[in-house]
Amino acid sequence: MILAIFGIIVSLLLLITLAYRGVPVILAAPVAAVVCVLFSGAPILASYTEIFMPAMAGFVGSWFPVFLVGAIFGILMTVTGYAESIARTVTGWIGSRRAIAATVITSALMTYGGISLFVVAFVMYPLARELFRVADIPRRLIPAPSPWASSPSP
Repeated sequence: MILAIFGIIVSLLLLITLAYRGVPVILAAPVAAVVCVLFSGAPILASYTEIFMPAMAGFVGSWFPVFLVGAIFGILMTVTGYAESIARTVTGWIGSRRAIAATVITSALMTYGGISLFVVAFVMYPLARELFRVADIPRRLIPAPSPWASSPSP
């Protein structure tokens, strides 16, 4: 039991480390899941084929339309220049040195305003990227003030 809990903690730390090093989550998640399964003592192949893959397929199948619309909306905000316009406006209000605060405030306003959290995540990336570029903050810090952190609890 304690070894399994330790495995969960180790796999979570591994997932965070891989994500911050730029490894795509689609590759990092299965690796972290293998570490968790190894610590639990369950059979690896059966855990993947009977638990992990059906659960992942169900999640993707249920949420694909929301992800698709959110991704399209985020791309449209980038292509039309709307993200850059919002970034300049917010930067003008609170200053270019406060890009992290601007990202958190904008995310909170959008989620509390009723926009789906998944859509906000896709919309906020181009906006945060532009804010961080103006403030000369590395892009790897964008996940810290992400909409996931500022969203209301269910």
